[in-house]
Amino acid sequence: MGKVIDGRRQFSDERFQLLRNSLDKAEEICGDKACVYATGSFGRREASKYSDIDLFIVSLSDYDEGKRIERSHLSKLNEILLKAELIRASREMQFPEFSKDGQFLELHTARKLIQSTGNQYDDAENTFTARLLLMLESKPLVGKEVHAQVIDEVIERYWREFPDYYDCFMPAYLANDILRYWRTLCLNYEANTPVLPPSERTSRDRAKRKIKNYKLKHSRMLTCYSAVLYLLFVYDRNKTVRPEDAQIMVSLTPTQRIEFVENALVDSAYASFIKEFLEKYERFLEVTCASEEDLIVLFTLDAEARKLIDEQSDFGDLAYKILYSIGHENCLYRRLVI
Repeated sequence: MGKVIDGRRQFSDERFQLLRNSLDKAEEICGDKACVYATGSFGRREASKYSDIDLFIVSLSDYDEGKRIERSHLSKLNEILLKAELIRASREMQFPEFSKDGQFLELHTARKLIQSTGNQYDDAENTFTARLLLMLESKPLVGKEVHAQVIDEVIERYWREFPDYYDCFMPAYLANDILRYWRTLCLNYEANTPVLPPSERTSRDRAKRKIKNYKLKHSRMLTCYSAVLYLLFVYDRNKTVRPEDAQIMVSLTPTQRIEFVENALVDSAYASFIKEFLEKYERFLEVTCASEEDLIVLFTLDAEARKLIDEQSDFGDLAYKILYSIGHENCLYRRLVI
């Protein structure tokens, strides 16, 4: 692997472990009831000194069928104490404050993550994002055993028809959810852009939009399509995708999934595409290893901004080439397109 990605992994792991070491009380609170997992740059193991930390809390629960009431194993008071510990530790380590005043630092139950899959409430209750990031880029901070248990249950949900099709199972359910998540990110990017007349758009406003787009079309794209690529590759090779394959996919970071395929295809015609893809991602990591203010200055320079926008387009083109090269002759690829 390249020096940039290796260095980011080492930095991420060291800083993450320091945070974990300061959360003994949070570990006691969670016990065998709940877990906290990181997503974003720490979940991908590519954080820099400028990175914030994105966390999700998931608890186990009991459900009373007669009363139709769900009770989290983590009491409300313990949930409050847990959040207080997470806030204290993140402030002590001088992470940026949790986004939107902690709006997304909320508790989900494992049951709700699973039962919401595909229903009309999935997006509205943020379970969709919590579940997809759990599968695509999560790293347990507190409650490692519960984190593993929840992943097992989510995989079981997506693979519920596997026993009937064990020798030809296509994980279209999960793959389509991944594609839905990617398109939701793209829609959110457009929806969250302030609608201002051109005369009222400042160079700073334009630069901030370009930065978001640059990150969307690198790290967010990689998170989603590294998983799609992995599933396509495994299906192409084995004509089925087992729950154990899904476990491996979840255990790998997005860049590790690309490396997994690269190593398997080292002597193939596709190897050069994958190598170039990772090199371009390293370039993205180099550019974004900067403060927000420095990035804004960079993206206000028209020539530099145009060069970076061209690079993000090249990155997307390579992602398409790799997916098409590996998947275009198999049935799963067809299911993802139509």
